[in-house]
Formats: sequence, C-alpha cells, structure tokens
Amino acid sequence: MKFKLTAILLVFTVGWATAQQKKWTLEECVTYAVENNLTVEQYELDLENVKIDEKDALGGLLPSLNASTSASSNTGFSINPTNNLPTNSTAFNVNASLSAGITLYDGLRNIKRLNRAKMAALSSQYRLDNLKDDIRLNVANAYLQILSNKEALKVSKAQYAVTEQDLKRTKELVESGVVAKGDLLEIEATAANQEQQIVNNESLVLISRINLAQLLQITDYENFDVAEEVFEIPPSEVLNNSPKTIFAKALEFRNDIKFSKSNVELAEKDLEIAKGAYAPTLSGFLQYGTRYSDVTAIPDSNGVPYTPGFKDQLWIFDGISYGAQLNIPIFNGWSTRNNVSRSRISLEKSKLQFEQDKLDLETRINQAYVDVTTFSKSYEAAEKTLAARRLAYDYAKERFDVGLMNSFNYSQAQSRVDNAEADVVRTKYAYIFRLKILEFYFGIPLTLN
Repeated sequence: MKFKLTAILLVFTVGWATAQQKKWTLEECVTYAVENNLTVEQYELDLENVKIDEKDALGGLLPSLNASTSASSNTGFSINPTNNLPTNSTAFNVNASLSAGITLYDGLRNIKRLNRAKMAALSSQYRLDNLKDDIRLNVANAYLQILSNKEALKVSKAQYAVTEQDLKRTKELVESGVVAKGDLLEIEATAANQEQQIVNNESLVLISRINLAQLLQITDYENFDVAEEVFEIPPSEVLNNSPKTIFAKALEFRNDIKFSKSNVELAEKDLEIAKGAYAPTLSGFLQYGTRYSDVTAIPDSNGVPYTPGFKDQLWIFDGISYGAQLNIPIFNGWSTRNNVSRSRISLEKSKLQFEQDKLDLETRINQAYVDVTTFSKSYEAAEKTLAARRLAYDYAKERFDVGLMNSFNYSQAQSRVDNAEADVVRTKYAYIFRLKILEFYFGIPLTLN
C-alpha cells in the first residue's frame, strides 16, 4: 500500500510539474484562443439559430396538417346537430376534424425565404470565420510582443553582466591609481541604471504574458508562458508581389469581404421578398370531420327513430370538404410599397458598405506593405548601427582601461550600445509581425516556423 501511494504521488507530481513547465507555441495559442473564445461561442450559437431559420423557411413550403377535437354538454335550449332543429334537453356532443392546407402560390416568397435563409447561414459562417481571423492576428501580435520583451530582457541582463566586469576592472584600476574614484562612481551609476532596466523589462514580460493569457482566457497568469525560442527574420516571397496583386488575391478569400458581399445578396433577397407581397396568394385546403351527439335520432329500416352508438355515429356523420382560396392585395395603406422602399434603401446601403469594406481592405494592405518595407529598412539600419556602436565601444573600452578616457565618455559609449541593441530587438519583432500580417492578407497561415 505504501508503494502504491508513493507511485500515485510521483505520477501526480510529474504531471503537475509538466503542466507548470508547459511552454505554448504560437500554433497552440492560436488554436486554443479560437476554440475557447467567448465571442466565438456566441457567434456559433448565432449560426445555429440561423440554421433553425433555414428549417423554418423549408417548412413554409410544406403542407400543414392539424387535428382537433372538442366535447361539450348542453342543458336547455340548443340546436340538434343532426337535424338543425331546436330542442330543449340535455345533450352531450363530440366533434373531431383533420385538416390540411398548402400555399400554392404567394409570389414565390416562400422559395425566396428559403434561399435567403441558406444565404444567411453562409453569411453567419463568414462572420464567424472573420472573427477567428481577427483573433489569430491579435494572438500573434501578443505572442510576438512576449518574445520581443523576453529578448530585450536577455539583452539587458547581458549588458549588466558586461558592466559588472567593467565595475570589477575599474575597482582594480582605482586601487592601482590608474583612474580616479569618480570614474568608479560613474560605472556604479551605470550598473544601477541597468539593474532598473532589468526590472522594467521583467515587468514588461509579465504584462505581455498576462495580455496573451487574457486573450486565451487563461486565469493562471503566473504559470503561463510561451516557448523559449529566438526567432530570426523568416524568408518570405510575399514581397515579390505588388500591393495590387495581394489585394486582388485577398478579395477572393478574405472572410470579411465575403461577409460584406453576402450582406448585399441578403438585401437583394429581402427586396425580392418585399416585392412578392404585391402578388396574389393562392392556397388549398382539405378537411375531414365527424361528430357524435347523444340526442341524435335517425330512422331505422322500419322507420322507427333510434340513437346510434358512438362508433356508428362517427362513421355516419363524417364528411370531407376541400377547396382553394385566392387573396388579391388591393390596398393595404401603402405598407407593401413602404416595405419595398425600405428594402431598396437597405440594399443600397449594403452595396455602399461593401465598396467601403473593399477600400478599407486595400488601405490596410497598402499600409501593411509600406510597414513591411519600412521596418525591413529600419531593422537593417539598426543592425548596422549596433555593429558601429560595438566597434566604438570596444575602442572606448581600450582607452578607458589604460586611463585615456574618463568614465562619463565611456558610459556614454556603453549607453549607445545598449540603445542600439534595444532598437535591433524592437525593429526585428515589429518587422516580423508586419510581415506576418501581409502574408495573412495573401492567404499564408500564421506560423513562425
């Protein structure tokens, strides 16, 4: 028993440690966010509702079938249901009927409602997919922000480690009389500033982790973290295409454009349905009915009145009626005409919105294209600047170590390197994210591989 308990505790501990040490990849974050987002769940419920509307529209094309029955007891004056003569007695009556009806023609509105319902389901699917696209971009941005902050933290720690070595070396130079004690104080101030920068970067890492966890709707912020990887600039062929080419392709598959276009088609169907109210409505009906009454008296073969039993009366007094009904709209207070006018206005608005959505998409793609080229150049410039700053720092360090440069100028040289390294990290991840946005518009899935 003791061995079993130890084994169980060991399995639990290993499982708990594994959960604590889980590092989320971008693909895992995106998948989890899409599957657990509350707005996505709401949109999915809306989609289910629309599909129910589709069933309603289909049901409008089918005949209706209804059954009814009633039982009553009358005391005093009443009309005998079998001979329609007045009587003054106590009677018990039962009536039953089965009726069917079908709309034969209504300006094809039922068919158009069914087509509209199918289109509405497709439109809801586009809206849901567009939401998922937005979630993917937001998660990718938050994910890359964590990576950027983590790399900035590593840089600041590495800078502090170098400063610690300089601080140790400066103490030795002060003790040997090569440099003044003021130089030591300047290096100590630099170290203190870098320690503060490390604390700030640690806070930024924590905040960015919390932001991503909130997007994923994960409440265990402290144990949530992303995979420890350093991503370099990924190769991409998207810049081989012009913004117009990217825009033309985006129009084919972007869910926000599909959703906007489907709204135009829905408005067109609404207009057709509204116009259908001008047409007459033709419907058909078929009804079977029967009845029973305990005051019924009919003659037998000998002419003697008698009251048939319950089952016999149901067969004796049954009957079938059928026919058709035509309703022709003549005047209804301009309600049909006003509905048509409203539908026509809604159609024009949806068309304008569709054109605006295409313009907005083209603007975003042009902006993304400019951002990619801009941050690409900024990243290249930042790397060149860093290389130059490092050379200048190495030269300054050599002069400082032999007492040919004061600590202030040396700290300035080191500060320039620190700023250059921070710029490299910032521009690199800004470039990666904007490249991913442009690729996303071109139909390339989000991945950092």
